[in-house]
Amino acid sequence: MQAVILAGGLGSRLRPFTEVIPKPLLPLGEKSILEIQAHALRAAGVTDVYLATNYMADFIEAYVGNGSRFGVNVHISREDRPLGTAGPLALLADRLQEPFLVMNGDIITQLDFLKFYNRSIDSGRVLTVATKAIVTPFRFGNVTANEDDCIIGVEEKPNLTLEVVAGIYCMTPDIFEHIPQGEYFGMDTLIKNLLVAGEAIGRYRIHEYWLDIGQVDDYSTARREYSTHFEAQPTVG
Repeated sequence: MQAVILAGGLGSRLRPFTEVIPKPLLPLGEKSILEIQAHALRAAGVTDVYLATNYMADFIEAYVGNGSRFGVNVHISREDRPLGTAGPLALLADRLQEPFLVMNGDIITQLDFLKFYNRSIDSGRVLTVATKAIVTPFRFGNVTANEDDCIIGVEEKPNLTLEVVAGIYCMTPDIFEHIPQGEYFGMDTLIKNLLVAGEAIGRYRIHEYWLDIGQVDDYSTARREYSTHFEAQPTVG
């Protein structure tokens, strides 16, 4: 099984940490984000991991080497300029000849990757998107009124639930027909283009732990919750 980790982002919202350390190498407990991801992928049966790098690529390459310390074969795909979240995949079109997983380099999760992969393959769809329901407290009361402008109800500070793209995907090689070569191209654009083309896109809901470490507050949360969710995870290598 093959997987791609998108590890080329600037991590600008995580400064000043990412001024000296690329985002995938930020430490959580005794492991880096990348190490946690590598273990989860290896446990699901992934043998080859392709790292799409750009920002601080030398640091990442020096850290992972050939992947032996992670228990997987690591292959580096370096962008000479940023290509977005989908554009880097086009550089790997000749190497990804079977269905493959893709994940952002700032995601930690206890998702069962093998179950996600198998469900995606069984669906026969060119793309399956993992999603996560996020509950956010709303700081105002929600008013309900009738046509006569009479208030008939009020809900004090209700929770808002949004289903978001979780930054984890399963794709078949047919996806490369929809990704331009050498252009900055985002996953959001890819999904919209597939919908316009009439392609069915699968959805897979993540019920397990999931966190996008996109901002400093998220990094603090990840460090605080590491011992609960990942400390028992064996150290790779």
